[in-house]
Amino acid sequence: MSAAYQQAPSREDFAALLEESFRTSEISEGSVVKGKVVAIEKDVAVIDIGAKTEGRVPLKEFTGPNRDQTINVGDEVEVYVERIENALGEAVISRDKARREESWVKLEKAFEAGERVNGVIFNQVKGGYTVDLDGAVAFLPRSQVDIRPVRDVTPLMGVAQPFQILKMDRRRGNIVVSRRTVLEESRAEQRSELVANLEEGQVIDGVVKNITEYGAFVDLGGIDGLLHVTDMAWRRVNHPSEVVNIGQTVKVKIIKINHDTHRISLGIKQLLADPWEGIAARYPVGAKLKGRVTNITDYGAFVELEPGIEGLIHVSEMSWTKKNVHPGKIISTSQEVEVVILEVDQVKRRISLGLKQTLQNPWEAFAEKHPVGSVVEGEVKNKTEFGLFIGLENDVDGMVHLSDLDWNRPGEQVIDEFKKGDMVRAQVLDVDVEKERISLGIKQLGGDPFAEAGEIKKGQVVTCEVLEVKDGGIEVKIVDTDLTTFIKRSELARDRADQRPERFAAGEKVDARVTQFDRKARRVTLSIKALEVAEEKEAMAQYGSTDSGASLGDILGAALKARTDKK
Repeated sequence: MSAAYQQAPSREDFAALLEESFRTSEISEGSVVKGKVVAIEKDVAVIDIGAKTEGRVPLKEFTGPNRDQTINVGDEVEVYVERIENALGEAVISRDKARREESWVKLEKAFEAGERVNGVIFNQVKGGYTVDLDGAVAFLPRSQVDIRPVRDVTPLMGVAQPFQILKMDRRRGNIVVSRRTVLEESRAEQRSELVANLEEGQVIDGVVKNITEYGAFVDLGGIDGLLHVTDMAWRRVNHPSEVVNIGQTVKVKIIKINHDTHRISLGIKQLLADPWEGIAARYPVGAKLKGRVTNITDYGAFVELEPGIEGLIHVSEMSWTKKNVHPGKIISTSQEVEVVILEVDQVKRRISLGLKQTLQNPWEAFAEKHPVGSVVEGEVKNKTEFGLFIGLENDVDGMVHLSDLDWNRPGEQVIDEFKKGDMVRAQVLDVDVEKERISLGIKQLGGDPFAEAGEIKKGQVVTCEVLEVKDGGIEVKIVDTDLTTFIKRSELARDRADQRPERFAAGEKVDARVTQFDRKARRVTLSIKALEVAEEKEAMAQYGSTDSGASLGDILGAALKARTDKK
């Protein structure tokens, strides 16, 4: 039949052709379209996307993590059009990319709304894992897998579970998810419900879950509470393991609940009677009792008087004589010691103890045994710029001041004659028990030469023995006394020519006149010159006159002869 005689298309045929034309115009590269499975060949499905265009999709794209779609001929599926026609005249289509595009739209909505999404962990990569979010692949960092570090993620793989989207980048195709955030939110919801059912003062059972240096964490049935070491017992607890063990069931009292942070503070000692009640009556000040040393610090030692009651021996109350010594050198841990109650403060829960008070004050004992004026003997322990320290009995020291070393010589000069380790005798001058001071004197053993010198007056003539001849004068001692003094060169003679120290020799006796004697100031001054001047005046008065015609030599000669005859 010729074309001219062919029947014209009906209205229905024209409508079908027009619909096919519209359908063809809707297909464009980079879009998602619906297609029909027209055949299944081995491992691919042939899909007709319209406009007499077909494409092939591998069957594996219909299966994957958390999905297993069975494809049959005649099924309609959505596919992604990459190219409308390739070299073989077929369209390049993808089921995975279609699903990914569909998933991205859903995920973006969930991300904006802060909603959770479902996914499956299906592979491990560097730094974390990959998650299939129904076609879109997301990255799960290792730190976001769980609340606590997980060593083996195998049990979590291939299991559908909720995730929270942390970050999305459509342009780069990056999605970062977190499983930890979901767990924390769920845990927070559970904790809120549990905390709502608890109240302060409630007594419940719990299981010790973990032990640290500062306490123990107790599981109260889905929520943990902290049992601090100070709330475990009224007594001192050095480490929580002394009271509780992991896995142990304990009865605790809820001390405090923080509803904002969901932190719960627990206590065991609050279930027991407070041993500090009525403490002042049980431990009166001044009472002497025994206790066990539980802990030693730089500033003292703690002593347990009874379970839950401890007192502190401050380092200053440990020894009468051992100062600036670490407490560990005086007592040791677990040692039983006798102490005295010094102070009790029930409000601050403090008891001050004394160890040295159980022994007699060594300064009191010394004062009783060695009253002022008695003589003691000891070793030179130390030399200072102001005196000597002498070691005495019971580890106490006495001090000899520079001014108490010698009656006549300066202490700065005399102290050089002593050295550490020398045994010396001294007289007790004073004992101050409160200030813990003992004053000693060495010069007092020989007596005060000024006190024993008798009545020496100014103007008196005394006989001296030359002790030493020096360039500036002579050192002399007044005969029949222990008084020594120095006669200066200018006082050795009336005439300047005779004021020569070498005129005298050690051991020689000379007369001199007392020009100053101050017993209080402990000072005596002698002068030979003053004696000669006085004798000259006396001779002139007795043996000469203005009109006698006698010379000075004659007068002095007569006076000297009269003095010699008198002697």
